[in-house]
Amino acid sequence: MASITIRRLDEATKTRLRMRAARHGRSMEAEVRDILKIAADTQPPNAQNLADAIRARFAHLGGVELPEYPRQPPTDPPSFDE
Repeated sequence: MASITIRRLDEATKTRLRMRAARHGRSMEAEVRDILKIAADTQPPNAQNLADAIRARFAHLGGVELPEYPRQPPTDPPSFDE
């Protein structure tokens, strides 16, 4: 079994860990082991880009057909000469 040392853990966090361990009826070391196991076993959400996430969120509403607009050549930029 591996060991780990956690340095610079502030007292407030240590107190909260001790309280949490007491609520669960186990040692602080066992509590931290459980927290680390859960965190390491948790799968990250599927990474997708923003457009795919938005599309998935609103897919149940159905699609929208937009009319096709004719393309026109670009206009010349304005001239601000006097």
